[in-house]
Formats: sequence, C-alpha cells, structure tokens
Amino acid sequence: MKLRYFGHSAFQIKTNDGIKILIDPFLDDNPVSPVKSKDVDAEFIILTHGHGDHVGDGLKIGKRCNSLFICVNELAEWVKSKGLNAHNMHIGGAHNFDFGRVKFTIAHHGSLSPDNQYTGEASGVLVTIEGKTIYHTGDTGLFYDMKLIGEMNPIDYMLLPIGDNFTMGINDAVKAVELANPKTAIPIHYNTFPVINSDPNQFKTLVEANGTNCKVLFFGEEIEL
Repeated sequence: MKLRYFGHSAFQIKTNDGIKILIDPFLDDNPVSPVKSKDVDAEFIILTHGHGDHVGDGLKIGKRCNSLFICVNELAEWVKSKGLNAHNMHIGGAHNFDFGRVKFTIAHHGSLSPDNQYTGEASGVLVTIEGKTIYHTGDTGLFYDMKLIGEMNPIDYMLLPIGDNFTMGINDAVKAVELANPKTAIPIHYNTFPVINSDPNQFKTLVEANGTNCKVLFFGEEIEL
C-alpha cells in the first residue's frame, strides 16, 4: 500500500490491488500541490467535511472517474444533489468497502459547503487497509477522546493538522499524538497559506522527544506503508 501527500490535507492511498482512494482532494487551488485534479483519479473519495479546501476538486474528479464518495450523511446528501454517487455514514459508524474498513470519528470544527450549504458535523476518519490503520483527523482542535480512539483502534499512521488558527497548532498536536499513541505521526494542514504557516520539523522534534516516530512528507511525496 502506498500513501501520497499533496499538501494541505489531501492524500491518495493506493492499495496493493491498485484501488485508489482520495482523501480531501484540494488540488487545483492548492498552492503547494505539485499536481492538479486532471493528474489523479480514484475509485473512492473520502471527505472529512464540507469546506472548500477539503471538498476541493472532489466533484470534478468524482464525475470524471465515477467515484464513490464516502462521508457523513449530510455531506453525502449534498454530494448526491450534485449528481454524484455517495455512501452515507456518520460519526461512530463503520463500514467495509472493497478496499478495507472506514470509520468516522468526531472532530471539533465546522462544515459548510463551497455553495454555503450546511453539510453536517465535521469528522475525522479511520481507514483500515491491508492490516494497517490510518487516522486522518480532518480539521480539528484537540480533544481528550483521541485517547479512546487510539485505545480502541490501534493507529499505525496519524495524519494531523499543525497549522493553528483554524485547527490545532504544534503544541496541541503534540498532545494529540500523546493521547492517540500512533506508531507514526504525519503533520498536515500547514504552510498552504500564510495564516497557517508552521514548522513541521519543530513538530517532529517534539513528537520524537516523546518517543513516537514522526515522518514529515514533502508535498507530492509517496511512501510505502
């Protein structure tokens, strides 16, 4: 399985069987992404919430690729209203798909679509594929239940924001890693825009001082999980 980071909160997962899953595919207007929406495709698109920098180019990609969207109920209904396919879920619920298992978690944030429609609660998401669990926290502030999430769903890779202002900053993100106890932490949602500039290497230093591995991915990097 491979994980590729496009900057901000956008990722692509490619399974060993070749199935491609996008998470929060903000590409065309993402100033740090090395690729554009025309360069990627996906059978599945997971959205953590409705903000434009997370829905991103999902609709465009989904229409071209006939993708299945996976998201919380209200956001799924909004996707369907645009003529696309979606699997409705909600926080606390899990479902098995062809590629693996998806479970949504809470996230402390808002969720409004690019056309100003309410799209339900913001979420994080646990994706379990080929025996490994990735926890994409979405946009969120720090919350203590991250400890329970980690205890009940042992996490291999935790993808979490460090950019501050709209989400956790570095210090809160370090605490989040301590609570969830993943094998590896990967910082996201930083340096896309000046208001969320942050130093991922400072985060890495603090996380590793607490005994957890941290991987800082450059924009466009793909790693084997």
